[in-house]
Amino acid sequence: MRYIITLLILSLASLTVLHAQSSPSNSTPPGKVFVYKTTHGQPQKMEVYFPETHGSGIKKVSGVLLFHGGGWKGGDLNQFRFACAYFAKRGLVAATANYYMNSEDETKALPQRTSRKRVCVTDAASALRWFKQYAEELGIDPNRIVVGGGSAGGHIALLASLQHDLDDPSDPKAIDTSVLGYLFFCSAFTADGKDNDKSVDAFAQLKPGIAPSLFLFGEQDPWLPAAEKLVPALRQTGARAELLVADKVGHMFFTKPEWYDCALVECDRFLVSLGILSGEPLVHKTAGIDFDPEKSSR
Repeated sequence: MRYIITLLILSLASLTVLHAQSSPSNSTPPGKVFVYKTTHGQPQKMEVYFPETHGSGIKKVSGVLLFHGGGWKGGDLNQFRFACAYFAKRGLVAATANYYMNSEDETKALPQRTSRKRVCVTDAASALRWFKQYAEELGIDPNRIVVGGGSAGGHIALLASLQHDLDDPSDPKAIDTSVLGYLFFCSAFTADGKDNDKSVDAFAQLKPGIAPSLFLFGEQDPWLPAAEKLVPALRQTGARAELLVADKVGHMFFTKPEWYDCALVECDRFLVSLGILSGEPLVHKTAGIDFDPEKSSR
């Protein structure tokens, strides 16, 4: 019996390893590493992926900057390496950045109605300004940048581009945080005033002139109801906002191998519509894997 149990444990462990190895991001090497700032003594890093033909004398291209998720307290750069490598192959300069996250003790010490999300938004805004500040060296057009992220990363991407109350005083204020578009992967927004700190409430930041956005969600994602309210709220400001919902999947569904290509095809289509890309995607949707048109809103 003990032998059988041991075999079962080893089999389950093997399946876990195989699943991890099959994830596209796990097999994608890091991009070129830059430190865009230091927060509380910790270097905040950005990995940048360049097109193969990119270099001195080459025409400047558009940029994409993505932030990982993790509940504003975890996660790492691995989440969007595959996507960044894909966008670089499509001719963009693509980057993914980390950001400072408060420890549990630091969070407990915060004043009342002060969210742990604040410092994440501050660093995301710094990363966006750094990306623009070094546009010449990176070979990108600072006026043609798309931002986004997964779960908490999508939230801080939007807030970083819209708010200014949480800006780092040492950031170059002459560099604005406007963007050309947004890519939201299961992004974690709160609705109905549930976030007591208005400085990190996306709904409190809405105003005319917001760039177009693409929301990708699973039907069973607990963050979907808030997105279903944010999309029409964005449209009321005059912004273009698309919501695509995948049937019978949950939070961070796009990290599953069978869904990654499907998500990238839709992002590719969206970027083509913005004039950032042209031509056809480099990947294709797996048969039977697609967003539900009846549950989506383009």
